[in-house]
Formats: sequence, structure tokens, C-alpha cells
Amino acid sequence: MILLWMIFILMAGGILAGIVAAWSTIACRVIALVSIMLDMLLITWVWMGQDVSTAPGTTWIADLNLPWIPSFGISFHLALDGLSLLMLALTFFLGIFAVLLSWKEIQYRTGFFHFNLLWVLAGIAGVFVTMDLFLLYFFWEVMLIPMYFLIGIWGHANRQYAAYKFFIFTQASGLLMLLAILGLYFVHGNQTSVYTFDYFSLLQTSMSPDVARWLMLGFLAAFLVKLPVVPFHTWLPDAHSEAPTAGSFILAGLMLKTGAYGLIRFALPLFPEAAVEFAPWGMLLGTVGIVYGAVQAFSQTDLKRLVAYTSVSHMGFVMLGVFAFTEMALQGVVMQMITHAISTGALFVLAGALYERIHTRDILQMGGFWKRTPFMATVSLIFVMASLGLPGLGNFVAEFLTLMGSWSTSPVLTAIATAGLVAATAYSLRIMQKIFLGKDAHTHALPDLSLREKLVLVPMAIAIIVLGLFPQRIIDTARTTVGKSDNKHTTTPVPARGMLSVKGGNHE
Repeated sequence: MILLWMIFILMAGGILAGIVAAWSTIACRVIALVSIMLDMLLITWVWMGQDVSTAPGTTWIADLNLPWIPSFGISFHLALDGLSLLMLALTFFLGIFAVLLSWKEIQYRTGFFHFNLLWVLAGIAGVFVTMDLFLLYFFWEVMLIPMYFLIGIWGHANRQYAAYKFFIFTQASGLLMLLAILGLYFVHGNQTSVYTFDYFSLLQTSMSPDVARWLMLGFLAAFLVKLPVVPFHTWLPDAHSEAPTAGSFILAGLMLKTGAYGLIRFALPLFPEAAVEFAPWGMLLGTVGIVYGAVQAFSQTDLKRLVAYTSVSHMGFVMLGVFAFTEMALQGVVMQMITHAISTGALFVLAGALYERIHTRDILQMGGFWKRTPFMATVSLIFVMASLGLPGLGNFVAEFLTLMGSWSTSPVLTAIATAGLVAATAYSLRIMQKIFLGKDAHTHALPDLSLREKLVLVPMAIAIIVLGLFPQRIIDTARTTVGKSDNKHTTTPVPARGMLSVKGGNHE
């Protein structure tokens, strides 16, 4: 029941915060903060109390299966393994900071803001633990609509356009996934006379190659748009640019990861043969995204758009690693999901802090801030170096594992993706040079980071350093999902059924 409680606490906390805000804004914020901290304590207790680094595919830490609408084969089925454990921990870790970030920035309709914020987190957490495909679509929509409000109500000048664009892209692709879910439901029902949305039952569904291709494309539509993958990325820079700081933080740190998680958990295991056929295209799209995102990031002058395009580039590594079909590459993907969430989320925090002080995001109007904000500059340097993949920081481990794991599958695309790291160095150093170095021509006050901002950024800086120096705990935890196993209840993303070699990644 602990999984149900985690989601319930967020939803109930959001409702309570929305009600209490009519009498006390502070109480509203405290309720939101305490709700997420309770979930963080729960997931930490689970992690510390369980051995999640045992043989691949053999451990389910928690499993809850309650009938919901049995006449249609719909159940409230939640389960937790190593991958979903990591994603839940990341969700609650960043969720705490999202509340702190909005403490002073959000000054109107505070209750509705925190209601939407907690329900976004509840939807994201639900996606990470659901084992029923109807429930997957339910949580997919739960996280979509509140984010639309976060952008459309509390965003910047062009917020309505960005919110509509975000909604249209994600809603349309989500509906395609719903059609694919229904198609899989009926295919399984026709074969077995048992109509169910249960994930483990649907894993056993046999289908013709043509049917598998079409159904997988429905799932890919939702996951690739959410990731996002070039050319389905155009909603992301607008959404990031116009969203409030907490919105950009959650969007980059968590919502994009639902697309990556969907590929690993659902798209590949459900359609292994079709995934093998799509793999060369998937790796190509990932490589294009790495290079394209890096080049676009270097050309931006709006700091939030610059950071948004770095996400496009970094998520290209996810595509490259997922469709390489090697355990090493998949371990790199998991590390990339976590380290990108921390490093890029922190860069959005810094962009929001600068905007709050100088009321512009144009890096051409900045410069020479190091002397006046040495703490901000030092923290920024850590995350900028993480973004370019400096050894000793978490992003390096992620990209190194992804590239090493992808080499045996496609040396050419891996080499091109490696060249994209050069562009990453260019745009990362450009951030430091334009903002903190050079001549300071500004006369207005520019205070350094406040205590609240330090409470957000210092733990994140520590986390990205620890992940770079001691990544083994994350790797061991993820191995229960990304490793190869013959256990029928494993959710290993590597297409089994005799299609791939996990270690070598070569087609058999």
C-alpha cells in the first residue's frame, strides 16, 4: 500500500493546500512542502530497507494490484522495481525544491498553483509505478493538464501561446498512445478471450509484425514528443521560456523523463521485434538530436531557451542508448535521466534567479557578475561543467556509459554523437563567459544567492558531484530492470525473445 499512499499524499496535499490558501498563504506552502517531504521519507525508507541490487529482473520491491473496473479488465496495479525506485526518489527530491523555488515568485492564486504543482508530481509518480496501461494513460493526462495551467497562468509574457502549444503536442500524441493501448487490449483479448490492460499479461501478447509496428508507433508518438526528440521538440523551447521557474524545473527535471521511462518500460518490452526494426532510426534520431540541440543552444541569446536546447541535446543520448540494446548503454540512459534532471534543473533555477534580479534573460545584456555574485558564479560553474560532461561529475558517467554501450551497435553514429560533446563544451563555456566573465557595465544592485536559493542549489550541487564520484549505487539499483533475465515478470527493456544479445548489442 505504500505506493498508493505516496500518490494519495500528493493529491490530498494539493487539494488541502488549495483550500487552506484562502486563509493563509504560508500554511498553503507549508502543506505542499510537508506533503512532498513525507513522500521523500517514505521512498528513502523503502530504498534503505530493501536489497535492490540482486540478480537482474528478479526483484519487485512492492506490488499492489486492486480491482478497479474488472468488467473491462482495468485494475489499480502499481509496482516498484529498481528503475521506478530511482525515478520516484528523483521526483520527490526535485519536488521539494520546486516548492521552495515558488516560495517568493508566486504571489497570486497561490492555492491553485500548489494544487497544480502537487498534482503534476502525482501524475509523474503514477507513470513511474503503474503496471496497468489504462492507468498509464490516466496518469499521463493527470500530469498534462496541471502543467498547462502552470505555464498558462503563472508564465511570462507569451505564456498562452506556449501553454497551448505544449497542450496540443502532448495531448495529440497521448491520444495516439491511447489508440495503441486499445489496439493492444483487443489483440490480446481476441487471442486469449481475456480482455485486460494488465502490463504483465500484455507482455505475452503475440501479434503480426505489421500490427506490432503500428501499435509501437502509437506508444512512440507519446514518448518521443515528451522526451522530446527532433523534429517533435518545437514545443519545448517555448514552454521552458514562458513557464515560471518551478514549472521549467519540473518540466526539465521530471516530465521529460516520463518519455524516457516510457521507452524503457513499455515500448521496448511490449514490442521487441518492432523495436529491433526501429532501432537504427531511433539511434539516428538520437544522434541528430545531440548535434542539433547543441548547435541551437550555442546560437541562443535567451538563457532559458539556451538551456532548453541543451535538454534536446542531452535527451538525444537517451534515444541513442535505449536503441543500442546493450546493458551498458541502458545504464548510461538511467544515469542520464537522473543527472540531466539535476544539472539542467539547476541551470533553470539560476536563470530564474538572474531574471528576478535584472529582469532580463538576454545573456548579451549580462557580463562580469562573478565579482558581485561569487557564490552564484561558483555554483553555476559546477552545473555548467556537469552539462558539458566534465569527469568527476554525474553527467560524464552517463554520457560515457551511453557512448561505450552504443559503440558495439553503431560505431558511426556513436562517433558523431561524441563529436556533439565538442559543441556542448562550446555552449557551456559561453554561458559562463557571457554571464559571469568580461566587463560589468551594470549599475543596479545584484545580490548573491539568498538562503532559500542556497537550500535548493547546494544539495543539487552535492548530488551531481556524488553521482560523478560514486555512481555504483545507482547502477546496482537500475540493474534489476536493465539487466537480462528470463523471469516472465521482468520488465527488462532489452528485447528478449532471441532478438538481441544484451552484452554485445549485436543482432543475432
